[in-house]
Amino acid sequence: MPFSSLTDPIDLARAEGALEKAWAELNPSLSAGSDELERNNLAYIVASLVPLALDEDDLAQRAVDRFREKA
Repeated sequence: MPFSSLTDPIDLARAEGALEKAWAELNPSLSAGSDELERNNLAYIVASLVPLALDEDDLAQRAVDRFREKA
């Protein structure tokens, strides 16, 4: 439900694409067994950054950066 606040279909698609890109970058470095929780946390980060991002790639990179800051 992290993306439930997104009402614009373009924002939703951009968030979903950015989540997949960010997750592909982060997942290999995460400990086994924490996948679902960490992916959910990342999804909330992505959703919070949608208004700030220029495009899907920018959104993915911002999400990765924010996720790593919190780790």
